Amino acid sequence: MLSSTNQNQKPITVTINDKGNLQIGGCDMVELADKYGTPLYVMDEDTIRAICDDYKKSFSSYPKTNIMYASKALCTKAISKVLANEGLGFDTVSGGEIYTVYKAGADMTKVLFNGNNKSYEELELALDLGVGRISADNFYELALLNTIAQSKNKNVDILLRITPGIECHTHEYIQTGHLDSKFGFDLSQIDEAVELIQSEYTNLKLHGLHAHIGSQIFETSIYADEIDIICREVSRINNKFGLKLDEINIGGGIGVKYTNDDLPPSVYDIGEIIINKLNECIKKYSIEPPALFLEPGRSIISTSGITLYTVGSSKQVPNGRKYVSVDGGMADNPRPSLYDAKYFAQVANKKETTDVEKVTICGRYCESGDILIKDVELPELEEGDILCVYNTGAYNYSMAYNYNRVPRPAMVLVKDSMSDIIVERESYDDLMVHDNIPDRLK
Repeated sequence: MLSSTNQNQKPITVTINDKGNLQIGGCDMVELADKYGTPLYVMDEDTIRAICDDYKKSFSSYPKTNIMYASKALCTKAISKVLANEGLGFDTVSGGEIYTVYKAGADMTKVLFNGNNKSYEELELALDLGVGRISADNFYELALLNTIAQSKNKNVDILLRITPGIECHTHEYIQTGHLDSKFGFDLSQIDEAVELIQSEYTNLKLHGLHAHIGSQIFETSIYADEIDIICREVSRINNKFGLKLDEINIGGGIGVKYTNDDLPPSVYDIGEIIINKLNECIKKYSIEPPALFLEPGRSIISTSGITLYTVGSSKQVPNGRKYVSVDGGMADNPRPSLYDAKYFAQVANKKETTDVEKVTICGRYCESGDILIKDVELPELEEGDILCVYNTGAYNYSMAYNYNRVPRPAMVLVKDSMSDIIVERESYDDLMVHDNIPDRLK
């Protein structure tokens, strides 16, 4: 089968230029570091568009497919604009994400609002901005959403999020489809929810079921299992309640290649498995072909992103590791300390060589756990070298924070030798913009 962009470890435009420097999107990474400072998030537009094209081609044989980018992976106005231009919709999980894609000019009818504890204000915003679908997560939300809809004299199109009871082999913090989960209705609770929608919550219109089974998934068979469960439930609900549910949302979760040991599936392989299984289940359960919704996030955006750091101090522990410090760390990439996530790095200003040493790349923050990469082989690093860490497009900026009162990095978008700031670097004044000193202390 065809390979897909999520199986790459690096952006598709990576080269080494005549200076011996790393180049992405036609831009010299050393020059970018000098121009914009470090740490610096760099996003390659060609890679983003390539994986979008992979998804569209791999599901083209099922005409009712709708691809919705999972905005939690990375949500900025410029990134949202690129993806909207590619024809994608958006899976959002907060008022902030809804407002960002709205300001980016997204078609709001192609936006879904998801999450386990949506506030009154967020649901109201979703209705006011014309969000196309709400994925209702629990009984409390059904009642709240109906109340808001009644107050606005609106009917709201919804899905029910369910927990299909599928446990995928990924980190326990990013499993979402197993039975003991904070997300969604248990299969045993679906009928009660449907009854309430039909009898009491008459401002809600149920279109189908939504499930999500996890993230950074390498298995392929679990998607077939998920589709079988969802289609079975759609058929059962239709027959019992006289409905014609016509949508299924199977979430996202396809993995990416952070290290050489990672072997994520091709989007084309996944597409074939999903479409074949769906067609099989349409016949098996005698249902009309439903609209199919997908929610890829990491697999859309991760490979396209890198982070540049400047090397600072180093320390050789007697009879132990050599630690090399960079000017960022756990606050701009929380994943290693949170999930024990693994990454691959390359020196941007030194040609590849077999003369390497094993070092541990650590951050600048006041935590012993502030380690970006353990025991990586790199050319001997010196103060001022520029280090490129790959596959940081997903869940780096979106999870970044201001520990130690350090400003968050800038982000640039590169393409055809052009670089544009899409997120400004925070200043010290930005850190204090919401700080106040009470008058009694003045």
